[in-house]
Amino acid sequence: MGASSMYSEDYYVVLETNQPEQILTAEELFAKLRAIVESRSMEELPRDLQKIEDIDDRVRYLMDNTCDLDMNPGEFLQWYAIRLEK
Repeated sequence: MGASSMYSEDYYVVLETNQPEQILTAEELFAKLRAIVESRSMEELPRDLQKIEDIDDRVRYLMDNTCDLDMNPGEFLQWYAIRLEK
């Protein structure tokens, strides 16, 4: 196993309002965030995301640079990269 694969972010723990903790693959988290970003108007997105035109680039930016997304008042969505041990 190469050093780069030892630190890859393949899994995320996801915390959501009124939901049990979930462990998602990077692909599953990407799909979840993409659906949320798609459903929002440009004004509802954080300012740094408004500057990015491509939706997939917005989602990659979220995954690479943040660990939460503002939801409705009183709601939250957070994610953290984890490494699963064998």
